[in-house]
Amino acid sequence: MNTVRTELLGDDLAGLSRAAEILSAGGLVAMPTETVYGLAADARNDMAVARIFAAKGRPRFNPLIVHLADAETAQRYVVWSDMAQKLADAFWPGPLTLVLPLKPDAGLSPLVTAGLPSLAVRVPAHPLARSLLQRFGGPVAAPSANPSGRISPTKARHVLDGLSGKIEAVLNGGACPVGVESTIVGLTAEPTLLRPGGVAGEQIEAVLGQPLASPAQGAPISAPGQLNSHYAPGAKVRLNVTAPRDGEILLGFGAVDCALNLSATGDLTEAAANLFGHLHALDALDPDGIAISPIPDTGLGRAINDRLRRAAAPR
Repeated sequence: MNTVRTELLGDDLAGLSRAAEILSAGGLVAMPTETVYGLAADARNDMAVARIFAAKGRPRFNPLIVHLADAETAQRYVVWSDMAQKLADAFWPGPLTLVLPLKPDAGLSPLVTAGLPSLAVRVPAHPLARSLLQRFGGPVAAPSANPSGRISPTKARHVLDGLSGKIEAVLNGGACPVGVESTIVGLTAEPTLLRPGGVAGEQIEAVLGQPLASPAQGAPISAPGQLNSHYAPGAKVRLNVTAPRDGEILLGFGAVDCALNLSATGDLTEAAANLFGHLHALDALDPDGIAISPIPDTGLGRAINDRLRRAAAPR
């Protein structure tokens, strides 16, 4: 892949205009969302979408999320439903992705869906992302803006460290407040939790008035973030640790003696916001391993533990 000059754009009108111009020309722009930075390209442009996969080193069988300005725009591309409307009313704009049947005349690059008959759609809440989507005026495919399988980026610097020279620009919106990717709910059949994330499953179940199903064991990939090994630092990761081994560095949770603490007070929202940034910081120290304190598996803890299990999986 040819090296390009990566611009760092400000969060002002000039930066937004330049980002929209790059997208319209088929280029790649890392944009901040409330979850993590996404690597944005025109979802209708085959070459632009192909460049996402090339820049990230992402396998082509892994589908992408399309980010849209509002729920009405989403309905141009997917077959809408009453359940989709309930969830959109409750959580959009916000960190929830819905997987719905793809309309046959959607006009999107088939690379976006990895050939599947469904499409993952989201309306992000970050003001810069929303402004860029409105200014660009079209659907934007945007997986996390990092090399595939590595720690997700929650700051512009993380994006530049991983993708500088491979993408045209980074729109700098500061740190991402949620810090873990969106929750993904499949609505092609019964409502299914495909990936825990920034909206707790319990909140979604309360809105739907029914429990979310889990994907069948061994089911094929139907949404992003389902690869066994993902979100990984260079160092090996060990989970549910109360006493680190020699050479390991401890990422703590709660009242523990550690190198960095996700939340000294045990706040899962704070822990989610700090997760990827702290992993980047500890990995930069080049330890033998990163040991991680136990995290409660409730609410946002489910999303944190999902990311950590994938980070610790064999590579």
